[in-house]
Amino acid sequence: MNCPGVGKSWFSAADLAHLALPGLPRTKRKLNDLATAKGWALQVDRSGQALARPRAGRGGGLEFHVSLLPPIAQNELVRRGIVAQQADPRSAADPTAVSGTKPPADQMWSWFDRQPDTVKAEAQRRQRALETVEALERSGQTRTAAIAAVAAAEAVSKATIWSWISLVAGVRSIDRLPRLAPHRNGGGAEAEIHNEAWLMFKSDYLRPERPTFSSCWHRVRAWAEPRGIAIPHVKTFQRRLEREVDGRVIIARRQGVEALRAVLPPQQRTVAGMEALELVNIDGHKWDVFVRWPDGRIARPMMVAIQDIMSRKFLGWRVGQTESVALTRLAFADVFRNWGVPQGCLLDNGRAFASKAITGGAKTRFRFSIRPEDPTGLLTALGVEIHWATPYRGQSKPIERGFRDLCDAGAKHPAFAGAYTGNRPDAKPENYGNKAIELDVFIAVINRVMAAHNARPGRRTETARGGSFDQAFEASYARSAIRRATAEQMRMALLAADQVSTDRKSGAINFHGNRYWNEALAGVAGDKVTIRFDPDDLHRDLHVYGLDGRYLCDAEAIDAAGFLDMASAKARARQEAELRRKTRELEALEGLISADRLAAMLPDDDPGEAGPSPAIIRPVRIRATAGVAEVAISPKTRREAREDAKADAMAWALAAVKSRPDKVA
Repeated sequence: MNCPGVGKSWFSAADLAHLALPGLPRTKRKLNDLATAKGWALQVDRSGQALARPRAGRGGGLEFHVSLLPPIAQNELVRRGIVAQQADPRSAADPTAVSGTKPPADQMWSWFDRQPDTVKAEAQRRQRALETVEALERSGQTRTAAIAAVAAAEAVSKATIWSWISLVAGVRSIDRLPRLAPHRNGGGAEAEIHNEAWLMFKSDYLRPERPTFSSCWHRVRAWAEPRGIAIPHVKTFQRRLEREVDGRVIIARRQGVEALRAVLPPQQRTVAGMEALELVNIDGHKWDVFVRWPDGRIARPMMVAIQDIMSRKFLGWRVGQTESVALTRLAFADVFRNWGVPQGCLLDNGRAFASKAITGGAKTRFRFSIRPEDPTGLLTALGVEIHWATPYRGQSKPIERGFRDLCDAGAKHPAFAGAYTGNRPDAKPENYGNKAIELDVFIAVINRVMAAHNARPGRRTETARGGSFDQAFEASYARSAIRRATAEQMRMALLAADQVSTDRKSGAINFHGNRYWNEALAGVAGDKVTIRFDPDDLHRDLHVYGLDGRYLCDAEAIDAAGFLDMASAKARARQEAELRRKTRELEALEGLISADRLAAMLPDDDPGEAGPSPAIIRPVRIRATAGVAEVAISPKTRREAREDAKADAMAWALAAVKSRPDKVA
């Protein structure tokens, strides 16, 4: 690597790495990374000239003007005698003045391309004026006369025309435009900003509360005045912020990471290779309409809807007070019954969708704890592949776009006039709260609105192509392999699931104050089972499944009988007799041996040889109580024992009196 010569003002990354200047990286790769991060290739001086140019010679690359380097690096270059005088990074001297020659044409065109339309339009006006001067000269007029005529036509002075001619002297006609563009130098050197004041301003402005430039500047000035620090105009702060702080940092700090996503172009997803019912998505939508429920309560209703992603057709929807598991289950039941079982479903982790009743058994579910004994969810049991959408991101689910259309066509329907609430607290209509719509009326109108939404032509989606969602769905549905729901699958969809323990003796199931029993439950007495039931009618039979998913039986609800209810007593007696009969049949099937036969099969008792005799035999003596004669030990009843004890006590007392007559009164 040859060392740059004295008076050199342009340096490549390799040159700077070889010089090992303070304040700069020591390797070519890191210097290129620094140039990219700082945007050196886009920097211009006060006159608009680029401060980066293509490097001549093999390898290509860019060369950077010395004014782009940190001050400490510039001072080192001056000290070594490589640069004649220190470049002021604030003035950013014109490269033309440094080199003594005009910049190359490609550099000028690169600068011209970055200028606004107003600068380009002015350059074109000047070029047309010079072309007019040359045309007049070719017609025989002198240059002085031609310039005077053009100056009068353009309403400028003759000196201005002469200055334009000097700008393009010796330049090819095709390269004149960037030379004629105005190079406004501004008002001189920009005012200095105290380092601590600048850091304070920048930290204050880049907050999530999003304060204005003016308020941040006033706070910095209030801090600086007692310290004797001069603070430039607020525009100086604004220009430096726009020049030094990346716009992405400003967005992330003031608006958040979600707003930063808008910097990237939106992602487009194609559904060209999909078919009907290949993938559906489900979500809840709260209507901006006041509805009166049968219990008299007035509230905004919640709708759970399922949409086919390929065609964007709404396949099923149910309306309720809250986004619940029951509402979700019924919406899926409508889709299963009317169209079939989809192959996959896109849903978020809402409590109604990620619940164990819907997605239980899915290994990727990230709501609630996952236990091996959990009941299998509806979608998991039917083999529907579950795809989780990104939380709090409506763009992940196409159904959100459909809900936006329904807000206008449904919530603002004429039938709901006076009941519309507005979609924001500050967007309430003038007739807000005038009335509430009856639930049956609301559901009837919404059903018509949803059908019209599916049938409306002119859709510009990828699959509709000017038709309706219905047409796009029907065209694919006719040629697709659809999985139809069986009676068992419909039962799983319509019935809720829960896990209970059976009675340890009878196997009966106690659930929500009711008792359910079937003779098949005796085989799982005391075990946990999964039951499926209709939450709206708990008097119907329960369908009982084992924890492994095997269907066991349907358990009938057992009503509590009246105390003197003879019919119930007779029915109970018949049940007991039937139980005894079946038990006897089961006993006969076991082929058990009778007790007599079992005793005969056992060997006879043979005491064999007598055991060893003890060496010493000690007699057992009974110690009598003092004053009481010894009695022979014989078995007595409790009453006889009490009478004997009473007689002994009287005899003892009489003997005591006879022995001491002097104490008798």
